[in-house]
Amino acid sequence: MGGNSYRMAVGSEPLLEVLAANPAEAAIMLDVDGTLAPIVARPELASVPDETRAELRRLVARYALVACISGRTGVDARKVVCVDGPVYVGVHGLELAPEAERWRGPLQEFAESVDWPVEDKGLAVVFHYRGAEDEEAALAILRGVAERATALGLQAQFGRKVLEVRPPVAADKGTAVRALLEPRGLRRALYAGDDTTDLDAFRGLDGLDVSVRIAVASVEGPPELREAADIVVESPAALVELLRLL
Repeated sequence: MGGNSYRMAVGSEPLLEVLAANPAEAAIMLDVDGTLAPIVARPELASVPDETRAELRRLVARYALVACISGRTGVDARKVVCVDGPVYVGVHGLELAPEAERWRGPLQEFAESVDWPVEDKGLAVVFHYRGAEDEEAALAILRGVAERATALGLQAQFGRKVLEVRPPVAADKGTAVRALLEPRGLRRALYAGDDTTDLDAFRGLDGLDVSVRIAVASVEGPPELREAADIVVESPAALVELLRLL
């Protein structure tokens, strides 16, 4: 992989070599939208390219664990990725938190009270503003929606052209990372993501023997993601090239 398609922090390349040399003791964990699947205007049309799917199948055959930790439901993430073998965890890890279930009703009621198209994930509701006639005006409206959600005790978080409202439970991509690694006794892992919630997954790698954090950067993504990453790639296609090193 040449040119400026990725940037590694000093010392990161040997970490990739350690993972690749001991795949039976390592995990590869990946976000879906914006990481494996390019971002599209309509989320229901997102798909993972064939070459990425082929690479995932190769990784599944080599590594102790390959997981896709998505903001989508796990069922939906599986449909988008369309590869058997990875473990699919949905709604930013909320699917692994039984205490989130009791919030389905309140979330549904909140979504119905908002005059805005909603993507209902069951354990979270999402309001998109990508492609709005005036995105700045749409963002201002959704900031008000976020304030309402917070006042009701819900959690509100902005991502790439979206507002997501979730239950106030201690579950995120970081808790999902740990829930996947600890029962398997895995102390070496890589995580790649592109958005705010992926920072939680980065933190979930803290304390491991070997950890690699990859940011799939974009103008829409949070600058903190670049800063926290060991490796920065500029697109999902560039990520695939990097994964080939594993």
